[in-house]
Parts: sequence; structure tokens; C-alpha cells
Amino acid sequence: MSADLHYSSLDEIARRLRARELSSVEATKAMLDRIARLDPTLKSYATLTPERALADAARLDAEAAAGTARGPLHGVPIAVKDLCNTQGVPTAAGTSIHRDHVPGKDATVVVRLKQAGAVILGKLQMTEGAYGLHHPSVEPPVNPFNAAYWTGVSSSGSGVATAAGLCFASLGSDTGGSIRFPSAMNGLSGLKPTWGRVSRAGVFPLAESLDHVGPMCRSALDAALVLGVIAGADPDDPTAAPLPVPDYRAALGGGVKRKRLGVPTNLIGMDDDSQRAVAAAAATFRDAGAVMVDVALPSFDEAALSWLPLCGVEAALAHDATFPSRRAEYGPDLAALLDLGRGLSALDLARLQLVRARTKGEIERLLVDVDLLLMPVMGTATPSLAAMKVAGRTPQTVAARLRYTAPFDLSGHPTLTLPGGITADGVPVGLQIVGHAFDEAAILAAGHAFQQVGDWHLRRPPM
Repeated sequence: MSADLHYSSLDEIARRLRARELSSVEATKAMLDRIARLDPTLKSYATLTPERALADAARLDAEAAAGTARGPLHGVPIAVKDLCNTQGVPTAAGTSIHRDHVPGKDATVVVRLKQAGAVILGKLQMTEGAYGLHHPSVEPPVNPFNAAYWTGVSSSGSGVATAAGLCFASLGSDTGGSIRFPSAMNGLSGLKPTWGRVSRAGVFPLAESLDHVGPMCRSALDAALVLGVIAGADPDDPTAAPLPVPDYRAALGGGVKRKRLGVPTNLIGMDDDSQRAVAAAAATFRDAGAVMVDVALPSFDEAALSWLPLCGVEAALAHDATFPSRRAEYGPDLAALLDLGRGLSALDLARLQLVRARTKGEIERLLVDVDLLLMPVMGTATPSLAAMKVAGRTPQTVAARLRYTAPFDLSGHPTLTLPGGITADGVPVGLQIVGHAFDEAAILAAGHAFQQVGDWHLRRPPM
């Protein structure tokens, strides 16, 4: 086996498995050995299931030997965020209050991964209830590029494990930026699908009308493979759109030639690293044949400020059975969000819903004249933990971080995060491509074209 097997792409591992150059048991053992060596420091896994993973890998190898191929993930070891129910395995959603919750049924996305032949290594660590901070009893995952820097939230474990070679891909969830932040901070290609493209059945909610489940991978190609498996209608989730699922891999060849790419002229709060990343990406897309279109963004400040109470009221509903009755078991950050949500009046909620409707309308209007929109993930590159502590968590600082992510959760549009640079401190800089609703194929094709001529997605942490 190659010494750097752990940093192979999902697509490469799948091809080697199909060619019988590698067995699923070998790949799974290699992952488990690496997890045992590195994760005591990185802390990306909440629960590891080695015996189950090895048994599944052996069964999948036997199926392959008998000529059975389940799909593009057959035998590939991956992991899922610890809010996706897994039958017989604890699913705590980053909380203390649910640490003994052992589901009797898999989430739909887990069912579909298994049906496609994926080997589930375990459950990945996350912030409490998928909100902003880890529960005080949880040691947060560590950025593998530089331990002094943020991992992003709430899919922190998914970002760290995938970047550090502790799984070949992972699932995350995004309510205000929680696929995009850890993808950007850990140098990954993370896809927030259109709301309704992927079932949320069996996924613990933060805010149901804002929650998105999607893949966090090392390339746009890998994200296309995983999305093709987990997307589609689901009788257990009536909000999962009854639309055909395209062949996302086949669509990658579409590229960006003659696609109209909107480039904002009025970005605010940008540091030098983020400016360079967006400008360099624009130049790359132009050279690849995209038609560049200057666009003026609407002000997203009101939308970003409105996201917090909108999230809070739906989160309060999700936790109604245990909060405030068991308040002492909650961390202070999530408790404050739930208090905020429970304190809203009907008039408050109506005003917030109008802001959401306007935001969606403004984004739809913006996309009328373009096929794709190029955006930063945050106005700043990966921040240090020290800088995050100094900035604190006020409604204003949270809104500033969410300025370029939360509006697309409010509207439900799909976005693909891509690595676009490295700072002087060796941490990644991310950018986003936003697309039309249910046109994940276009943003994945754009991301793939970007990665065919650049190598930011091939940069690995020094471990």
C-alpha cells in the first residue's frame, strides 16, 4: 500500500478498490491505525466503531469478489457527523443531554451511504446541538494545519478528520455556515446542497427550515460522488424534493465555458488573504472560459442579524422536551440561543420571516443574470483561536462572521466551498461558488474546472 494512502481522494480509493489493487479491509485498517495514532491529539471523532467497520469491510470485500458492486463508494471508509442517527451507535449531537441516545434506526443519509457500499468508521465530533460552541464537557477538535487556529463550526470533527486523513470523506450539516466554515478552515471542498435536495430524516435538528446535510470532501469530484448517493426524495422526509437526481459525476465535464460568473464589486470586511483568494479564483475562471459579470450584492447585514433569532426559535422547538426543564445540562452558548428563541413574540417572528422572504427574493433577483456567483466564505481567512476569543460572541460579531454564509441558508441556495489559498501561517483560505436552486451540477462542474488547473485542494496538513 502507498505510504500516503490516507491522503488519497475518495475517487482514487474507489478506483483502486474496483481494480482489486486494494481491499476494503486494508483501507479500513489503515484508517483505524491512523485514527489511533493521531486522533488523541486532533479529537475529531466522538465515537469510533472499529469492529463494525472491519466486519462491514470484510463483507463488502466478499461481495466484490463475488462480482457484486454496490456503487461508487463500495468499500470506501468514511464517517458522519454525530447528529446523523446510526442504528445501535450513540448519537449525541454534541450534547451531554443526549449522550445515552442510541437510535434504533439509521438516518436516511446513513442508509444510502451503506447501500452504496460505504464503510462507516464512526461519528464525528461537533458543537453542542450544531450551534456555535462545543459543550463544556467536550474537547474541541484541533485544526491539523495549525493548532492555534479555528476549525470552523459546527461540523468541526468532519472538517478535521477529512483534512487529516482520518476518513476519505464525511457528512456535515449547515444551518448558518457549518459545512462551509470547517471546509474553508481545513482546506476542503464542502457542498451545502439546495434545501430539500438531501433528506434530513433521522438527523438531529438545529433549525429544521435552515438545516442542510451535505458532503465534506477533498475535491469537487469526491463531493459529486457522495451527493449522488445521498440526494433524492424520501418518504420519511416530506420536505425532500421529489426531483430526479442528476449524474453529478457525468456533469463535471461541463466546466465553466460561456457560463456567466457574477463577481461582487461591493464586498466588505475583507482581509488581504481573502481578497487575493477571490481575485485569483475570478482570474482562473475567466481563463477557463467563464464570462465575468460585475454584480452588486444586496446588503446582507439585516439577513445575518435576523438569522440568530430565526435559528433560535426553531432550535427552541427542537429542544422543547428538555429545555428549560434540564437547563443545567446545557452549555451556556446553546442555552442562550434557546432563551432567545423562547423569548420571541409572534410579531417578532413575523418580522423575521419577512426579512427572510426579502433575502431570498434579493438573491433570486441577483441570480437572474448570472449562472454562478463567486463569494468569500468569510471576509477573513482562517482566524486564530486567540482572535476569536478577543472578538467574542455578540449578535454583531456572529452576524459579521455569517454575512456571506447565512443568507444562503435563509434562501436555501446551493453553495460549494473550495480551498483558494494558504496564509503566511500555513492555514487555508476558502471561497464559495453559489448556484441556482437544485443546480448543484453547475457549481460542482465549476469547482472541478477550478481544481483541474490549480492545486489548492491538494495541500495537506503537515502530519
